[in-house]
Amino acid sequence: MKFAGTVYLLVCVGAAGTAAAADPFYVGTWTFTAAVVAPWADSQRKPDGTERERLLGKAVVLKAKEISGPRPFACAKPRYKVTDYGPDMIFQGAFDEMQRVDKMADPKALAASLGFAGASIKTLETGCEIDVHFVDDTTAEVGLNNYVYTLKKR
Repeated sequence: MKFAGTVYLLVCVGAAGTAAAADPFYVGTWTFTAAVVAPWADSQRKPDGTERERLLGKAVVLKAKEISGPRPFACAKPRYKVTDYGPDMIFQGAFDEMQRVDKMADPKALAASLGFAGASIKTLETGCEIDVHFVDDTTAEVGLNNYVYTLKKR
């Protein structure tokens, strides 16, 4: 009986160690699947699509100690921090800035137009140039040069 209890204890400790060592939800390969002109872009000037064409279909790999992928997403030493932002603060506060200029610009509605729901949006601050905003655990969006890019986790 003592032996069975010891085995059970070791199995429980091993399982707990495995669970604790699991990668965060954002670690993995993400592919650029779509891009739309950002709501904050000047409606009188269409943004240059060269970068958009270069990125679509490409992958970004978020690793524990590195981000690999096309520039400007690659980063040798990310400092990850997951934060919950309100719709006004995603895309580096672009929706808040839009509302300051035009009181009719509703950050929640703007975020919803891009697929975000609710008052709290999970955001990965990378410590590099790009923040990643999560629609859900397998869909993320990033803003770059007047486009909002959708990434899907593989």
